[in-house]
Amino acid sequence: MTDLAAHWENVYATKDPAAVSWYRPHLERSLAFVEAAGLAPGAHVIDVGGGASTLVDDLVARGLSVTVLDLSPTALARSRERLGPRAETVRFVAADVLTSGISQGSVDLWHDRAVLHFLRDDADRARYRARLLDALAPRGHVVLGGFAPDGPEKCSGLPVCRASADDLMAFLGEPFEELGRAAEVHVTPWSTSQIFAYVHARRRGA
Repeated sequence: MTDLAAHWENVYATKDPAAVSWYRPHLERSLAFVEAAGLAPGAHVIDVGGGASTLVDDLVARGLSVTVLDLSPTALARSRERLGPRAETVRFVAADVLTSGISQGSVDLWHDRAVLHFLRDDADRARYRARLLDALAPRGHVVLGGFAPDGPEKCSGLPVCRASADDLMAFLGEPFEELGRAAEVHVTPWSTSQIFAYVHARRRGA
């Protein structure tokens, strides 16, 4: 069984953040969904599996309160270094989302382009969903992305669970209403194409 924490530590210790397959200078698709959510200044966004992604830079620039959660302390250190003084406004958490203690009802938008599609065990996926539901505020938003059914079967040497937008909404289930979906052709730093599927959903209720 792969030690995921060790795997991702090795990735970020041996590769430049701009030289990994999932790198984009800006996560335009995710940012469009964040804009559509209409969050108030200071709203809390968590980027699950955010690693060294630049999403945090763009969220901070929009006046949002940001938590970046990732298994790799090295990845988070790369983000801190890139952000400079702005890193003081960000909460960095080196932890597994399945076991981390995210405060109940504290998250206004949950973003994940990097974790769910690696969870192939039904029990792990159920634990992930339970964490999401526990952390998300009433009427909170979720943006989920990952490899589409016609996307790669592996990422960073690990098998993934490919999913369509319909699959992602089925995973979220009845507590959520869909607000948007998208397909994206992501071009890697070495010019290969990867197909992603995304959904943007909001928790129902008061």
